[in-house]
Amino acid sequence: MLYALSKSLGSEEGFAEVKDGLTSPLAKLVVWGLLSSLLYHLVAGVRHLIMDAGIGETLEGGKLGSKIIIAVSLVLIVLAGVWIW
Repeated sequence: MLYALSKSLGSEEGFAEVKDGLTSPLAKLVVWGLLSSLLYHLVAGVRHLIMDAGIGETLEGGKLGSKIIIAVSLVLIVLAGVWIW
């Protein structure tokens, strides 16, 4: 992805090549996979920040928090897929 960013910022021709390359289904799948992992990591990080504040530190709170994290992540991942495709 860093190579594609560098190439797209280098010239207009490079930008056109990267744009054409990212329209393939395989490239969209790779971008969606990377974005999905980043979204899950973001949501889990917010959970840890909330736990640092003392909320959801019990066993029951941890179980509920993990279910909420999975649900919110799935919604965001689906929305990211809709946005990419």
